[in-house]
Amino acid sequence: MALLKVKFNQKKRVKLAQGLWLMNWFSVFAGILVFSMGLFLKIELRKRSEVMDNNESHFVPNSLILMGILSCAFNGFAGKICYDSLDPAKFAKWKPLLKPYLALCCVFNMLIFFVALICFLMRGSLDSTLAQGLKNGMKFYRDTDTPGRCFMKKTIDMLQIEFKCCGNNGYKDWFEIQWISNRYLDFSSKEVKDRIKSNVDGRYLVDGVPFSCCNPSSPRPCIQYQVTNNSAHYSYDYQTEELNLWRRGCREALLNYYSGMMSSMGAVILLVWLFEMSVMVGLRLLHTSLESIANPEDPECESEGWVLENSLKDTFKSALENLKKLGKFNQVEAGAEGAEGEEGGKTPAITTVS
Repeated sequence: MALLKVKFNQKKRVKLAQGLWLMNWFSVFAGILVFSMGLFLKIELRKRSEVMDNNESHFVPNSLILMGILSCAFNGFAGKICYDSLDPAKFAKWKPLLKPYLALCCVFNMLIFFVALICFLMRGSLDSTLAQGLKNGMKFYRDTDTPGRCFMKKTIDMLQIEFKCCGNNGYKDWFEIQWISNRYLDFSSKEVKDRIKSNVDGRYLVDGVPFSCCNPSSPRPCIQYQVTNNSAHYSYDYQTEELNLWRRGCREALLNYYSGMMSSMGAVILLVWLFEMSVMVGLRLLHTSLESIANPEDPECESEGWVLENSLKDTFKSALENLKKLGKFNQVEAGAEGAEGEEGGKTPAITTVS
């Protein structure tokens, strides 16, 4: 029994073709939207590529851009087919291409669904990318005189100000690295010498943070140096008092920003996928309803359209059997080639008579 079997007359076929033509053009605009989202995400990721460890995060925007381009191409082509289906003479040239085209549509829709899932599942990969990238970026914060790294201080400062964050996981991350350049250290000072000697790696570590970690909404002037030294500041206890530094780490801030953006895009892609599926089903019904016309010379006659010629179960069984036959055929061919190789490898024995 055919799946989603529907009876059509001439009027219904025309309405279906016109409706599909309109839906395909909506799908073209949806493709432009997907392309634009991919482009926007790519630009946003490139803005902060210095604090990302690898290029894996660009897989999502690149996929969205590709899906957007393919969507415009596929739906523009389908719109032309639907328009020409109103004229039997014009539709005749598209008939041989419809089955391969519908097969490509199935693959395309599976890819769209896969990209939508990736948008929701990229959080883990993005987390590790940001964690390592921010760690490296903070290490290079002091290298304002090093070619290729001199921009890192500005990048980190602008990032912390824009996203209201501090450090990788929190403000204490700055205590573990030397973020002040040696150029601005007085090596004749006893305090500087003692701090460098007290560190195994010879780094100048302080319990302080860059100015960009300061929260301008705090009524108290920013305490960015000697953060953990209560006696250095009047009426201050860093363990109990709400610090006037941003508490949230930049990894969490960026992760929430990009994850939220990708989740929203994933939801839009799922809607596009559902719309594309409905267009593909409609195109299949139009294709089968036109093919099943009993008398092609009489366009007014009734016909039947379906999505699958047999039930879902029977179609699945038939596909499995075809795959098995294909596998057996390949095995037979491989065996025949092996036998020919063995025969060719044998050399005839030559007997000499003395």
